[in-house]
Amino acid sequence: MNKMTEYCGIILAGGSGTRLFPVTNVVCKQLLPIFDKPMIYYPLTTLMLAGIKDILVITTPEDQESFKKLLGDGSQWGISLKYAVQNKPEGIAQAFLIGKDFIANRPVCLILGDNIFYAQGLALKLQKAAQNLSGATIYGYYVKNPSRYGVVKFTESGQVQDIIEKPEAPPSNYAVTGIYFYDNQVCKRAEKLQPSRRNELEITDLNRLYLNKQQLNLEVFSRGTAWLDTGTFQSLLEASEFVKVVEERQGLKIACPEEIAWRMGYIDSNQLAKSAENMKKNSYGIYLKNILHLQNK
Repeated sequence: MNKMTEYCGIILAGGSGTRLFPVTNVVCKQLLPIFDKPMIYYPLTTLMLAGIKDILVITTPEDQESFKKLLGDGSQWGISLKYAVQNKPEGIAQAFLIGKDFIANRPVCLILGDNIFYAQGLALKLQKAAQNLSGATIYGYYVKNPSRYGVVKFTESGQVQDIIEKPEAPPSNYAVTGIYFYDNQVCKRAEKLQPSRRNELEITDLNRLYLNKQQLNLEVFSRGTAWLDTGTFQSLLEASEFVKVVEERQGLKIACPEEIAWRMGYIDSNQLAKSAENMKKNSYGIYLKNILHLQNK
């Protein structure tokens, strides 16, 4: 765990959410529910599963107080949450300029606030990446319509040759997902980026810098992995339905920060019991009580 604790994390939860208007005229996309939990819980718990406990949440200016009210300082989950503002959405890589002081000289994992990951063995895969303190690790995922994403171009031998942002003619079906691990050089490299034609600092360009220095590692998520990008009404509904089906079938929750904090050893049973007591009148609190009860049998 020593190497893992050297990593810090960033959740990029800014942006305008225009694809979800008119709903996002009044509430930030990452505060919308995915079945029984706020969307932000999903990327937050992904970082927690990676062993990352010091996390910066980047929000819009008008929504920051709502995030603080929901998440607090993270101490209830045995982690530390800090906040920063993205005044104007100018690309994913802008997160490293906003979070420069927070990152300091540490490696960092960036996750997008509207991305959901679910798979057996996911925690171990992420923890392995968090042990690598040099270069960058990104994740590829086979998709039907890759033109919406940054797409990996492979050589004939299967090595990464290039990453192309939203290509009209995709060179493969492998999209780059919204979770990225970088070493402590990432802020310096992000500062060298030039805005794209979309006037954004592209994460694809940052990944290319690592690729050109032969410091980019691509891990491919297996077919059994679920990666959900909840940026549209349809994908929002599909994500909620997916979580609902899995939770009701198994009787276990996805992205429950209290449970994950407890199982990771960030909080003890007394702290979990306190959280359960605070929510004892709803199914969420009952679930927390039940997992404690089963543990004590």
